[in-house]
Amino acid sequence: MSAARLFGWLLLGFVRLLTGAQARWQGCPPKAEQRIYFANHQSHADLVMIWAALPQELRGITRPIAARDYWTASPLRAWITREVFNAVYVDRQRTDDSDPLEPLIQALSQGDSIILFPEGTRGYADEPQAFKAGLYNLAKRFPQVVLVPAWIHNVQRVMPKGEVVPVPVLCSVTFGAPLRLEEGEDRADFLARARLAVMALRES
Repeated sequence: MSAARLFGWLLLGFVRLLTGAQARWQGCPPKAEQRIYFANHQSHADLVMIWAALPQELRGITRPIAARDYWTASPLRAWITREVFNAVYVDRQRTDDSDPLEPLIQALSQGDSIILFPEGTRGYADEPQAFKAGLYNLAKRFPQVVLVPAWIHNVQRVMPKGEVVPVPVLCSVTFGAPLRLEEGEDRADFLARARLAVMALRES
């Protein structure tokens, strides 16, 4: 067994022991089809939480989106996200000649599923911030990919802002009914509808 695979099993066991990492498939079953999972974002642990909640057969084909500046800030973080999660790195600081969606487009073009946080950055309010345009642009470019909303419960309490030691708290991820970009639907309407679909899972 490779070091990355062994570490992945150990990390999975630790996360599930710490949080429970329960998955609630309310709107769709876990299925090995190409998907974009999009969720609320309140903690750096969100990436790990959704990864741990997925069954093994889906973890192997699903790549989380990770902010390059944070997740490559130390050799350990970079190794974990690269070798264990097979993450797709994105640059949050956009330059004039770069497309921040290009790594996501490349991943989807080769058949991967991805985990996306449409807010773009962590929020600390009860409700998600407005979704950025990336989810809309990907839905338009890849209409065959299934869009699955998700709500991550309680993970911000596991690692409160400013803390470095995680706290045991029961967490879960609720997956809702898939969405699709309707014909003629504009960006603002779609993003508002997608955000509401995520928020509707809070009480599930």
